[in-house]
Amino acid sequence: MFENPFESGHIKNYILLYASVVVIMILFFIATSLFHENKIIEKKLFETTQTTTTEELKEKKQLEVQEPKKRFKLLESAY
Repeated sequence: MFENPFESGHIKNYILLYASVVVIMILFFIATSLFHENKIIEKKLFETTQTTTTEELKEKKQLEVQEPKKRFKLLESAY
């Protein structure tokens, strides 16, 4: 029913199949390393200086306290 591959000579085919898979993997590795382009990433710089003074910020806070924004509209009559 089953033949021993060492005795029947099929071991050559198995070894060739394994070797061809390894060669294909090596070729794909070489191809990806050759055609891989490294992208140069520019460093992003953020402005750290503060454009508004503390006095302006205090004025804005006072205006917000005086005129609070209403988030919800209340109903005129209760149920």
